[in-house]
Order: sequence, then C-alpha cells, then structure tokens
Amino acid sequence: MALIANLIIFAAMALLGGLGSAWYMVEHGSRLTTRQLGPWMIWTAAGKPDADPYTRAHFARSGSLPAASSSERYYVAETDNEGRKLSSTCEYSIEGRGPNAQWWTLAVFDSRGLLIRNPAERYAFNTSTIIRGTGGAYAIALARDARPGNWLPTGGGGRLTVILSAYQLRLNEQLADETAEARELPSIRRVQCR
Repeated sequence: MALIANLIIFAAMALLGGLGSAWYMVEHGSRLTTRQLGPWMIWTAAGKPDADPYTRAHFARSGSLPAASSSERYYVAETDNEGRKLSSTCEYSIEGRGPNAQWWTLAVFDSRGLLIRNPAERYAFNTSTIIRGTGGAYAIALARDARPGNWLPTGGGGRLTVILSAYQLRLNEQLADETAEARELPSIRRVQCR
C-alpha cells in the first residue's frame, strides 16, 4: 500500500513539475529562447520558420504574430534599468536615440497585455511622432498625470510592460554584438514612486 501511495505522489510531483516548467518556458523563456539586453528582452527565434516549440507557444498564447523577417525585432521590458518591475504607481523616463531602424514604435501595456485607456487617447510613439531634442535624443515620460512633450499615460495601479517594435533594422556587424545592440536601445529610469 505504501508503495502505491509513493508512486502516486511521485507521479503527481512529476506531472506538476513538468506542467510548471512548461508554463515558465512559454511565459518567460530561458537562455535558450530569449536574450536580455539591459531591461529589454527579445525572443531570439520569433518569426523564424524553425522557431522552437516554446517560442511558438509563447506567441500563440499572447495572440501576437511576429513578422518572419530577420530585419524586424520586438523588444519587451517589464523592468527598469535597475531590474525593478515596472509599475503604474511609479513614473519613468525612457531615453534614447534609436534603435537603428527605418521605423520603430514604442507602446506601454497594462498587466493584461492591453493598451492603457486614457482620455488623451495617447497609446504609443513612433519614429514620426516622437519629439526629439538637440542631437536627435528623445525622452518619453511614463506617468499617470499629463506631462509636456512625449508622455504616455500609465493608468491605475498595476504592472506595466513596454514594447519596442523595430522595423527594417539596419543590421550590420555592430548589431551582431549584443553590447552594441543594447546601446541602441533606450534606457528605462525610475523617476519617483507614490
């Protein structure tokens, strides 16, 4: 009787462990499926015909369809430069110049993966709509309350996700180097929290 009970416990643990690890790989990935560039994370096989099952499941679960091109990338940030989770109770400054792409867009999403509804109907900035300072640099304020210039509202309490989509990347030998690619991406700095 004890042997049967031990086998049932072992089978249940194996099943839960397998389901848990599969969920983690689909939701968050690993070093085999993702790459971390500062606060930004990228699924390395997204949009490729030979993508691994976890990458395919991740995008199928999220309902998004990555482009099948090596010149397009989708960077996701759920933390700031210090590794702290992005939250709508805090204000952030996203600062950069690029990425080195013909066209890009940057948007903020709530914890359910939806654009944040707001009276200003402001949901994203892109290459054409961003206000740049001298030298081509820009700063985007993520905050609940309106700010002058580039401001994206963060709404009520909850986790935030920032997605930077870059199209027609000007890929060169420099971007093959992760350090050079990370320098092309904007920083996410926490300004203050309430």
